[in-house]
Amino acid sequence: MKRVCKHILVSGIVQGVGFRYFALRHAHTLGLAGYARNMRDGRVEIVAEGDEETVASFINRLKEGPSSALVREVKVSEYRGPSQFRGFELRF
Repeated sequence: MKRVCKHILVSGIVQGVGFRYFALRHAHTLGLAGYARNMRDGRVEIVAEGDEETVASFINRLKEGPSSALVREVKVSEYRGPSQFRGFELRF
């Protein structure tokens, strides 16, 4: 399988509702590497690295989000930074 690394920006009501922990739990379950962090503008930034099919499945879960969130938009692009992740983590 082809490995990919995606940069994901999630907007809506996604801060203070457990969205990062939702992403963390699903990334661990799927065996993805990367991180999730809150941004100052209210969005959540996520970088996800893994095989193409698994990352696509993860992105679909992010579009749903936890029941406490209201996901309005999910923007996905290729991650251009260094991909030296050793697991998935929350960043602050």
